[in-house]
Amino acid sequence: MRPRNMNKDWKATARTLSEALPYLQRYSGAIVVVKFGGNAMGDAEAMAQFARDIVLMRQVGVNPVVVHGGGPMINEMLAKLNIESRFVRGKRVTDQATVEVVEMVLTGLVNKRIVQAIMDEGGRAVGLSGKDDDLMVCAADDPELGFVGKPIEMNVQVLRDLFAAGIIPVVAPVATGEDPLETFNVNGDTAAGAIAGALQADRLLLLTDVAGVKDDSGEVMTELSPADIRRLTDSGVIAGGMIPKTETALKALEEGVRAVVIVDGRVPNACLLELFTEHGSGSMIRSESLPPLKRK
Repeated sequence: MRPRNMNKDWKATARTLSEALPYLQRYSGAIVVVKFGGNAMGDAEAMAQFARDIVLMRQVGVNPVVVHGGGPMINEMLAKLNIESRFVRGKRVTDQATVEVVEMVLTGLVNKRIVQAIMDEGGRAVGLSGKDDDLMVCAADDPELGFVGKPIEMNVQVLRDLFAAGIIPVVAPVATGEDPLETFNVNGDTAAGAIAGALQADRLLLLTDVAGVKDDSGEVMTELSPADIRRLTDSGVIAGGMIPKTETALKALEEGVRAVVIVDGRVPNACLLELFTEHGSGSMIRSESLPPLKRK
């Protein structure tokens, strides 16, 4: 039996739903690529909450694509198998033995956990990798690093077919090469950016374990242009692990993605906050040619 007391929490929930209407209308039919990674992948409750958000996005008419990483799980499996890693300029060399482990962990263990989490929340999901239907064809990014790939050809019709069937694609960043016997490990952010660009996505959301892009005073910047990114990178304010994320953002914008948002994945319902509220979440990077958005 329903409680009869309409307390402030219920009223606030109704008001929130009402205020979300223009954003629900705005994103109906839109393609949103979400790069899922960070600490949330290893936490069962965080995984379930992420899956619930993705299912809700699909329920209100958004076409989400989940692209995931899995570095900690790969490291754990390499240790179990006593496969020693070699590094060049701080980057792991992916030799034949390592890439086989990468493929096993990403397309098997990690991918299917995310698919199952989405299914458990009432959604329909299918797991695939860049190898399926030649979704992502790569060449070696740096010969010294072995089988680390950069996308050179994208074939995204399989994702559009899944959208049409009401299915959420979950993509592992493993790809084929021009030689069909090759397998490449692809950085998760890079793979997400390439997929978003090929789909001409409305949004690319890069979930991470930081609050967003910070200025030289340490404050999170809610909206930036490509010129801002270049200036902050040249001055050393953007550094370390944020550099590949912002490089992915700039390339995605060049390929036609409307906006890229670096989102704090530690915040509950971060994707929903970004898409369906005026406030947004994290740092949005968008072309100077587009009018600024109102983000408090």
